[in-house]
Amino acid sequence: MITGASEHATGLWAIHGSLLELDHQLDAIFLSWARELNAPEYRFPQFLAVQHLDRLQYFSSFPHLVTFAVSLDRDEEELKRFAKEHEVSADGSLELPMAPRVTHVVTPAACYHAYVEFEGQEFNEPKIITTRGTCCRREDYYVGLERQWIFSMREIVCIGTSEEVQTFLAEAQEKVDRFVRELGLNVTWEGATDPFFNPKNNPKYIFQKLDPVKQELVFDGRLAIASTNDHRSYFGDAFQLTRDGQTLSSGCIAFGMERWLSAFVHSFGEDPESWPAFKVSDV
Repeated sequence: MITGASEHATGLWAIHGSLLELDHQLDAIFLSWARELNAPEYRFPQFLAVQHLDRLQYFSSFPHLVTFAVSLDRDEEELKRFAKEHEVSADGSLELPMAPRVTHVVTPAACYHAYVEFEGQEFNEPKIITTRGTCCRREDYYVGLERQWIFSMREIVCIGTSEEVQTFLAEAQEKVDRFVRELGLNVTWEGATDPFFNPKNNPKYIFQKLDPVKQELVFDGRLAIASTNDHRSYFGDAFQLTRDGQTLSSGCIAFGMERWLSAFVHSFGEDPESWPAFKVSDV
């Protein structure tokens, strides 16, 4: 058990005390990089409409990761029956009565909302924003601070030409490199693919293997704590993001906040006094 972290249920962890303060400090660094780019901060909803995800073929590529937002049917008699007769089983599960069709999922990635926000817009210059979201992905197993059902993600997103996105990603990676060198974290950038379902039969997985678009910042050879992602025109096509009538590209840099905390604890110990000091003005 890590001091400052507590497990509430499988895959669900809380943080407090010095760990939470470290989270705030790290997020302030990442947010300062966004501000240097004049990127406004957005706070998006917790849920994402299934119709938006379906445009991205998400349910074909990542059905194993999805958590749906489910509610009960509004029929009064059904609600009365459920209120009176519901029973939580010994294994902690609850059987639901008739439920309406699902319309939303719990957000699996913070940046998806940006493309919904700007759908159909035309930009005459790069559009860069930042957001932090509570994201949800089902996993085969869970490890506190490292592989969670619910986790926090800070992202900086760029919508622009292919060249503008490439420049944005390169400069973002340079900022990260300087920061981790100052901290003394044992990390390397490695080519990666997204966690596709049945990957060998998914053309997107094969495409990513042939033409890498994702780089992960891997701590200690085992844990990705950040990533840069070149989406090419994928989101631009899906959400009609254009300039002069031409579809734009997009890219993002993402930081898994709890994973950064784990990297700190494993590198420098649980005592905050042993953690390297840093502040926004230093980076």
